[in-house]
Amino acid sequence: MPKMKTKRAAAKRFKATGTGKLKRNKAYKRHILTKKSTKRKRNLRKPAMTDATNVKTMKKILPYI
Repeated sequence: MPKMKTKRAAAKRFKATGTGKLKRNKAYKRHILTKKSTKRKRNLRKPAMTDATNVKTMKKILPYI
């Protein structure tokens, strides 16, 4: 069997934590920021964990992470 290929787009967006969970950045921080509150924008800076419903799919497209 040949080696499995990692989906590069996903590899750039997700990082594995020490326990194997997937860390991601939050959306809605690129533009139209004037109407968003400072608190909301500050919370968008923090990383989030990938939801449990998506983990199976993510493990498939990121086989070596």
